[in-house]
Amino acid sequence: MSGEQRAPITDVHAHLLLPALQAEVERRAPEAFAQAQALEARRNGPESMAASGRMIGERFPRLTDLGARLAAMDEQGVERQWVSPSPSHFYPWAEEQLAVWIASEANRLIAEHVAGAPDRLSGLGLVPLQHPSRILELVDDAVLGRGLAGIEISSFAGDVELSDPRLEPLWTRVEELGAIVFLHPFGCSLDERLDRFYLSNTVGQPVENAVALSHLIFAGVLDRHPGLRLVAAHGGGYLPTAIGRSDHAWRVRPEAHGCVDAPSSYLRRLWFDTVVHDPAGLRHLIEVVGAERVLLGSDFPFDMGPDDPVGFVRSARLEEQVEAAVLGGNASALLAQAVRS
Repeated sequence: MSGEQRAPITDVHAHLLLPALQAEVERRAPEAFAQAQALEARRNGPESMAASGRMIGERFPRLTDLGARLAAMDEQGVERQWVSPSPSHFYPWAEEQLAVWIASEANRLIAEHVAGAPDRLSGLGLVPLQHPSRILELVDDAVLGRGLAGIEISSFAGDVELSDPRLEPLWTRVEELGAIVFLHPFGCSLDERLDRFYLSNTVGQPVENAVALSHLIFAGVLDRHPGLRLVAAHGGGYLPTAIGRSDHAWRVRPEAHGCVDAPSSYLRRLWFDTVVHDPAGLRHLIEVVGAERVLLGSDFPFDMGPDDPVGFVRSARLEEQVEAAVLGGNASALLAQAVRS
C-alpha cells in the first residue's frame, strides 16, 4: 500500500447502552416491560442472566461513557467505530406510540454520543420494525434529521419478518438515501430450548442471522433493491457456512425459487463483520463472500466479541491487501458511499 493513504482501522459493530431510555420505557409501560423481562429470563435461564448482569456491570463505563469508549479504542488500535444502540433497546413488544418515541429518542442519543468525537465515531439509529407504517419517518429522522449513517434492525419483530411486503417502503427508502442497514438479532425464536449453557447466544444469534438473511434472499428483496447496503453482524451466522444447502433447495424446490439467482450469489451483494471467533472461520467467510465484503467488527464492548479485534484479523494471516481492506478499507468505502448518496 505504499504511496496510498491507509484507511482508518474501523470497527463497524460497537454498541451504546441507553439506561435513561430504558428507565423511561419501564416507567411508561411497566406491565409490558416486566413481561418482556420475564420472557428474556426464561429464554436465557438464570445462570446466563446472572453472568450477563455481572458482565454488563463490569463493562458499563465502556457502554455509556464517551471517554471510556475512546480510551478502549486506543488500546485496541481502532481508529473509528460505527456505534449502534444495544439490541436490548429494540423493544419489539412496544405499542406504536411508544415504539416511535423509543426510536426517535435512541436516534437523538446516538447522535449526541457520536457528536462528541465526530472524527472517530459514526452512528446508526433505530426504527420501529414492528410498526411498518411508521418506519419511514424514523429512517428520515435518523439519516436526514440526525445525520446518522444508517439504521440498525433486528432479525424480526413480532409478526414482521424481513421478507414481509410491508417492509418494501423501508428497503426503497434506505436504498434511495444510500443508508447503511446493520442487521443484528436480539433474542431467538427458539425460546426456552436454548435456556442453558448460553445457547441463547452461541446458537441462537447465528440462527437468527441465517433466518433473517434467508428471508431477504429467497423473497427477492435483494433482486428488487440491488443498491441495498446491508451489513450482517456475527459474520452472517450459519448461512455462509451452509449456503450450499440453500442453493440446492433453490434448484429442486419450487417454493424456494423466489429469487432470480442462486442464493449463494447474494452473499456477494451483502457485507459481513468479522465476529466469527476463529481464524479459519474468517478465512472461509472471505472465500465465500469476497474480500471486499468483510468488515472488522467486535461487538464492543460485550464479552461475546474479541477484546482484540485487530489482533484477531491479523491472526488469520490474510494477504496484505485483504487484511488492509478488512481492517478499514471496506468500511471506509461503504461509509463514503453512504455519505455521498
